Amino acid sequence: MKPAERRQRIHQRLADRGVCSYEELSEFLQVSTMTIRRDVDVLAREGLATKTLGGIQRAVPAEFYETDLRSRLMEHRAEKHAIARAAMEFVNGRRTVFLDGGTTCLELAKLMATQRSGLTVITNSAMACIELGKSRENMTVGIGGQYDAPSASFVGPSAEESASRFFVDLAIVSTKGFFADEGTYESAIATFHIKQIIARQAAKVILLIDHSKFGQRALSKVLDVSNIHAVVTDAAAPEADLELLRRAGLQVVVAGGEPAHAEHAADYEKSIVDGEGSNAL
Repeated sequence: MKPAERRQRIHQRLADRGVCSYEELSEFLQVSTMTIRRDVDVLAREGLATKTLGGIQRAVPAEFYETDLRSRLMEHRAEKHAIARAAMEFVNGRRTVFLDGGTTCLELAKLMATQRSGLTVITNSAMACIELGKSRENMTVGIGGQYDAPSASFVGPSAEESASRFFVDLAIVSTKGFFADEGTYESAIATFHIKQIIARQAAKVILLIDHSKFGQRALSKVLDVSNIHAVVTDAAAPEADLELLRRAGLQVVVAGGEPAHAEHAADYEKSIVDGEGSNAL
């Protein structure tokens, strides 16, 4: 098979699947991974594909790409502070908690370091580790792996293997985009696999999301609404979407207000706050 034909087949497979690993393409075309990597380099230079950790993804509009963490730290800061403060109501007792590398979770990490004790916090975020490490009142466990600079997080096969060993009481995650009748979306393939692994093994999944993320899609679907137990957002979140979440049985907490759907909230709070027991690591 000629290189041009091979690259055309790679491009077509990307169009069908959205994401492919080097190993998958190597098996598909019966050539070495080195040959695939050279073909991918050409497709990337031509703007027909985007290289990722361990493979490639379909070229997408710029707004679908993961933005650098430093620039995201300044976006909707007041809302993120408020959401983090509201989320603190879930974090009590001797709990095991996972935090992802999102900026709202980073705000929560800062509060946890100064206002909570007795927690065991699992995270793949380098910045969350630094913030949590400012206090000796909680135990911080870092998930190691390949360092992903845009998210300041550790990712890749070793990080995913490490994540698979933890069973937590609370998985607190953020997202790039969210539809109330669909679920969460991410653009960074390297980081969302860890969220999926942890969500499967968590007793409760809590989504922290400011109003700007509603009605936004990114490259890949990550969590279904059915995987999420509670959503913490700000007062500018669309009420129609919040009502849709309530009808689906999720607890909705609007920062600055009382937990919505009170009868469901009371049972939920009891299940995660009362008592000292927690999932084993």
